[in-house]
Amino acid sequence: MPKKVYIIILNWNNEEDTIECIRSLKKINYNDYKIIIVDNGSEEKSVLKIKKQYSEICIIKNKKNLGFAGGNNIGIKYAINNGADYVLLINNDTIVDEDFLNKLVEAGDSNESVGLVGSKIYFYSEPNRIWFAGGKVNWLKNKGTHIGLDEIDKGQYDKINDVGYLTGCCLLIKREVIEQIGALKEDYFLYYEDTDFSLRARNIGYKCVYVPESKIYHKISRSTKPGSASYVYYHARNGLVMAKRTGSFLNKIILYPYCLFLFLKQIIKIIFIATKREWAFAVLKGEKDFLLGKMGKAK
Repeated sequence: MPKKVYIIILNWNNEEDTIECIRSLKKINYNDYKIIIVDNGSEEKSVLKIKKQYSEICIIKNKKNLGFAGGNNIGIKYAINNGADYVLLINNDTIVDEDFLNKLVEAGDSNESVGLVGSKIYFYSEPNRIWFAGGKVNWLKNKGTHIGLDEIDKGQYDKINDVGYLTGCCLLIKREVIEQIGALKEDYFLYYEDTDFSLRARNIGYKCVYVPESKIYHKISRSTKPGSASYVYYHARNGLVMAKRTGSFLNKIILYPYCLFLFLKQIIKIIFIATKREWAFAVLKGEKDFLLGKMGKAK
């Protein structure tokens, strides 16, 4: 008997991508799934366009933008309360292969120790160029990195593998994992909530499994461009928070000396490298907010 999968799509004023994502999901060959749209405080016209195209799909409306974690958690709670065996988080700016979900569930069902499962993700605009083939954490920099990023796919990442973390862009989660560790940490607001979730699952014995035969295509973030001050701020702050919460005892010991190193490095950039001053200030703000315990949406 197939496992019941609830697919959670977060929408925020980006109905055209959401509709294209739904259209591709409607073509998959997995039988027992239900799509849930969580609208994160969009303008009314965004929701109405989705309803017009797909009136049968459940849409949960949030009054305001709760961030990636907060929005998805609304969908996760709904899915668990309605008997989901698996919850799939998927970005609205993706399209999927028709058998992507079959491959994910097969991997999830293959072993009790498998808790989280993720796809091979390509660039939408270059469907043979890899965006994600599993993730690993660089604890020297408190940073999550994508395996295979920007590489042309020549079969170099075609083995199922237990990886350091999986991206929330496409993340299949067993019900038991959510019941044991809870949902996503909402105070990250943006970025690293998926890395944190993966590490918490790994810390209680679950595996994060990358499945290359499951393929999707990602348009990459349109709301926050990589390299923007906002992007740099959240990565700086949330990487430090992730290390404090989920790192080893050694990671936690060296965390504050690392903060001093990071501070000095940014001061040098501000003084001597004019082109990097904006980024340096964003890093310093992220570090300051980490040290002060300021979380959530940046102010």
